[in-house]
Amino acid sequence: MKTTYREALRAALRDALERDGRVFLMGEDVGRYGGGFAVSLGLLEEFGPERIRDTPLSESGFVGAGIGAALGGMRPVVEIMTVNFSLLALDQIVNNAATLLHMSGGQFNVPLVIRMTTGAGRQLGAQHSHSLEGWYAHIPGLRILTPATLADARGMLWTALEDPDPVLIFEHGSLYNVAGELADDAGPVDIGTAAIRRPGTGVTLITYGGTLPAVLEAADQLAGEGIDAEVIDLRTLRPLDDATILGSVGRTHRAVVVDEGWRSGSISAEIAARISEHAFFDLDAPVQRVCSEEVPVPYAKHMELAALPSVERVVAAARAAAGTRG
Repeated sequence: MKTTYREALRAALRDALERDGRVFLMGEDVGRYGGGFAVSLGLLEEFGPERIRDTPLSESGFVGAGIGAALGGMRPVVEIMTVNFSLLALDQIVNNAATLLHMSGGQFNVPLVIRMTTGAGRQLGAQHSHSLEGWYAHIPGLRILTPATLADARGMLWTALEDPDPVLIFEHGSLYNVAGELADDAGPVDIGTAAIRRPGTGVTLITYGGTLPAVLEAADQLAGEGIDAEVIDLRTLRPLDDATILGSVGRTHRAVVVDEGWRSGSISAEIAARISEHAFFDLDAPVQRVCSEEVPVPYAKHMELAALPSVERVVAAARAAAGTRG
């Protein structure tokens, strides 16, 4: 069936609400307004205000309420409108949700799912254009998901809700309107492994989330130049699927990591380090990285696009790894 990323997310929420009476959605404007990005549009009318709960404008407050509900046996889905607002709940996410299992000696799980919009490219200004999923991937006790496809948008939520520990789902804002075909029987998907979206033998392109379309386009362009690129969609940033990454690098002997986060201290740095630690003798060239420029994301459209990873920059990095100049 023809659908969009937004509609696939909505279908996932509807399915979870129908499957399990313990599931409920809470956050700013998720009810009457239908969600900041219209993901929950119509769900209030279907499931009522007990299951679709509008909250006050207090991220720390409603994330804390979600943690409490999870400890009490519910399966809350907490929506934070954009990733920058999650910083207002950092204490709840990092010091409570992520640590309670450890600090209770294994007595208390926190089966909480937090959804939020991430990424730039939509002229929302520096304060609403962050890509902080790599920050959260630094934290033990959290699972970090980055659905990039319609199937993953539809299928990751239920699997996340079955996890006994907190899961953060980062939805890239540029993907909401992406349309395509989704199988009629699409349902829960595995959240433990990366996916090879395009097989190849010449260079490994590693990415996730909103940069996947640009990387696939770059791979098409590289094919025209005789460079056969393999594209890995990480899907999960914590825990990373080392086996898929290292297996691909072992075949291609070259790697480019594409990450919309800033270069310094990024998830791309962690991936490059792991490749160097565990596949050094498989490499025929240094690991290349394509990240956002280390500036607050500009508002002006041409400057914003210049600051973000692009097809052209991915192609140039792959050429450098392959030892060609194009």
